Amino acid sequence: MDTKTHPKAAGQTQAQQPPKIDFSMSGGLVNTLAREQFSLAFSSYQSGKLYMLGRSPKGGANVHHSEQRKPMGLSYDGQGGLTMAGSHSVVRFENVLAEHERVNGTFDACFMPRTIHMTGRLDAHDIGLDAEGDAVFVNTRFNCLSAVDSRHSFRPVWRPPFITDLVDEDRCHLNGLAMQDGVAAYVTAVSRSNTIDGWRDRRADGGVVIDVRTGEIVCEGLSMPHSPRLHDGELWILNSGTGEFGVVTGLAKGKGRFEPRVFCPGFLRGLAFHNNVAIVGLSKPRYKRFEGLALDERLRAADSEPWCGLQIIDLSRGSCVDWFRIDGALAELYDVEVLPGIACPMAVTPDSGDMANVITYEGRTPEPVTAEGSEETLPDGKG
Repeated sequence: MDTKTHPKAAGQTQAQQPPKIDFSMSGGLVNTLAREQFSLAFSSYQSGKLYMLGRSPKGGANVHHSEQRKPMGLSYDGQGGLTMAGSHSVVRFENVLAEHERVNGTFDACFMPRTIHMTGRLDAHDIGLDAEGDAVFVNTRFNCLSAVDSRHSFRPVWRPPFITDLVDEDRCHLNGLAMQDGVAAYVTAVSRSNTIDGWRDRRADGGVVIDVRTGEIVCEGLSMPHSPRLHDGELWILNSGTGEFGVVTGLAKGKGRFEPRVFCPGFLRGLAFHNNVAIVGLSKPRYKRFEGLALDERLRAADSEPWCGLQIIDLSRGSCVDWFRIDGALAELYDVEVLPGIACPMAVTPDSGDMANVITYEGRTPEPVTAEGSEETLPDGKG
């Protein structure tokens, strides 16, 4: 593995070295990214980094990671804009490269932070874009969907009917958001609890999917559901407490049922689609709130340990065809987003030297970037 880091890292003592993280991948992953013409962005609030997985022009896979403040939900608009929910802000990145431009002879997309809305610590989870391109995000701390506001921390736009007050109490652990044609369509919550922290006692089977437009619960009996997404006319979700990826059937009748399609060995969060494949994020279960779920028994029955990373699922076959695995100190991811048409992306850290010193304008090719995060190149077939 060829690892490149910021020059400051060379002077670190052994005690200052960051925790070891090891990346590995299936032998076909690079070919899949090339054939389908996409790359991936994924977030980890645990490590405080935004990761970009693409194809190195020198061969193999390139993993770029930049420091961010508790990166959570991600939403790409397809036109160069990537929006991220963070610790206490909503950050809008813009790809500053023209189609023919490259940074450091490697990256064909360079996502620079251009707009940062300071929200305060709202425990924001999923994020989407409305028809005007403005951010809509899950405000978990206040049990509602919110928009950014020029004066206040947020503007509430919707909350579940069973939440009686706009109050600073995580009652139901609202977390997931599915957008449709620029409108919030469905959300997931761990429970329908209306008391502070009540969701923790309903982790096994209290999870619900709610139709934002009607306020109706359209699927229930789930275990810590996350990441609802609409794709090819179907509503897909991650039933995280069971490790299952599947669809909600019967929505036309008003009340749906979760139909598992694939079991993945981890606590599932983060879901994106590209053509006929789904990209699913896996984390290792942590703390007591993730123990005692059906996932534990499923893993024992499969004689398997949970792992952290990404699985690429072929929807027609209903099976994992490629994977990207993370071992070592990193055990938790939150979201994943597809970057179509981009081979090798990178992102810049707010308040970094690159943010201050790399100046771009129309017609100017960006100067070399020091990449204050770091990048790693994995040879084809490292597994």
